[in-house]
Amino acid sequence: MTTPLNIVITGASGRMGQMLIRQVIETDGAALHAVTERAGHDWVGADIGEAMGLGRNLGVKVHDDPLEAILGAHAMIDFTSPDATVVHADLAAQAKLVHVIGTTGFADAHLTRLNAAARHAVLVRAGNMSLGVNLLTVLAEKVARALDEDFDIEVVESHHNQKVDAPSGTALMLGEAAAKGRGVSLADASDRARDGITGARKRGDIGFHAIRGGDVVGEHDVIFAAAGERIVLRHLATDRRIFARGALKAAFWGRDRKPGEYSMLDVLGLAD
Repeated sequence: MTTPLNIVITGASGRMGQMLIRQVIETDGAALHAVTERAGHDWVGADIGEAMGLGRNLGVKVHDDPLEAILGAHAMIDFTSPDATVVHADLAAQAKLVHVIGTTGFADAHLTRLNAAARHAVLVRAGNMSLGVNLLTVLAEKVARALDEDFDIEVVESHHNQKVDAPSGTALMLGEAAAKGRGVSLADASDRARDGITGARKRGDIGFHAIRGGDVVGEHDVIFAAAGERIVLRHLATDRRIFARGALKAAFWGRDRKPGEYSMLDVLGLAD
């Protein structure tokens, strides 16, 4: 009989944290090993089932010390903040955990630390954990490769009004795919700020647009626009559970893998 995968969920009180906790306790072969929150949070020390209003205790208390939480764990799923995630990555590397990262908004300094951690742990990082979005990424790359610069590329994303980073990690992932298909660097081609008299659109740019409002879970369009025609690749997320299911799939996939940094394309068998 396979040993259950002991999973730590960070950022337990957040909307993704709570969704992930529910997904873990409902999934055969997964065990909720520990959960964490920042020091001083009202939930620290409480049973997570009680804190979430599930009507029962789960026998798992909320920790404010991630080092204590990971003892005896096999995997950590992390949708927190860049600063918190790199701390978690250092700990995952020491404990040789599978570290599944859905956090977005990383700066170059954060990515350097994640790369270092991946030398010792399995790190699965993606701007979006859903199957549909990752298929969209593959399609965006293929379409960009097939079309020349007569087709302008624009990435439009919509999210709820509490999202703190823009463009979204998914939008950047789609932009990277389009840039790869076109054989250019996204850093060189990206256009993220249009305001006032900007002049004509620069040929070959990849534009980004962020919409924030209400409770939108996530909508992403990749638009290829030329004279007389447009191709629109679209993904609409209506239930946050798709991200939780994908993250859990990544945690199981990472078990017994060699250390390294992987993406959801690897998990889903879509990588080149």
